[in-house]
Amino acid sequence: MKNTILLVLLAMLVTNCAVIRPGEAGVRQTLGKLETEVTTQGTIVFNPFTTRIIKESIQTNNLELLLNLPSKEGLSVESEISILYRLEVNKVPYILETIGPNYKGVITSVFRSASADVCSQFFAKDMHSGRRADIEEAIQIKMAENLKTQGIIIEAVLMKSIQLPRGLSSSIEQKLQAEQDAMRMEFTLQQERLEAERKIIEAKGTRDAQIILSEGLTPAIIKIRSIEAFKELAKSANSKIIITDGKTPYLINSDKN
Repeated sequence: MKNTILLVLLAMLVTNCAVIRPGEAGVRQTLGKLETEVTTQGTIVFNPFTTRIIKESIQTNNLELLLNLPSKEGLSVESEISILYRLEVNKVPYILETIGPNYKGVITSVFRSASADVCSQFFAKDMHSGRRADIEEAIQIKMAENLKTQGIIIEAVLMKSIQLPRGLSSSIEQKLQAEQDAMRMEFTLQQERLEAERKIIEAKGTRDAQIILSEGLTPAIIKIRSIEAFKELAKSANSKIIITDGKTPYLINSDKN
């Protein structure tokens, strides 16, 4: 019985347990040698005297950098960068063996090289305009080409803030203001043109109506209108003096009682 208890105590002394949570990868390192088997979640029992468990995140991680990026015209543009990356699960032992736990430094170095190659093809103003997405994508593709064989996947490169040189920033702001003023003026001119066209159409309509009316005043129509006018005058109780040629009234003078 005592021997059994001693064996259990000895086993407890030489045995340890590591918990691998979701989003982590655990790799055994026995006597300095990394095993190829990767545990993504669960528990690992090991001998703490000969073995240790190395844990690495396999989730998407964010590496933030503050760097000066070169531009095509030779300017230095200060930018805050976010690099979204993750480790390939099956290549975690390879990463630890070839690069080590300081793989973030490798990612940073690769980014510096890729961003220098890409940004030198763009003007500084492009980094502050709609071409920023093109620059981000080009850097991400170039980094992915260099790091994919290493087991590091670059999911995205985000240029969160761009600080242009003061003089260039003022020039861009003035240009944008000028473009907005030009657009505003073009809108005003367009409104004026539409208003002018409306007045022309209205004038043409009035002219056409007058032409149609004048063409419709035939002698027969005038005679009918005269008869109607006489009838209306006859209904009135006021005294009237009518000057006529016997056919149509030329002057009507009415006096109230």
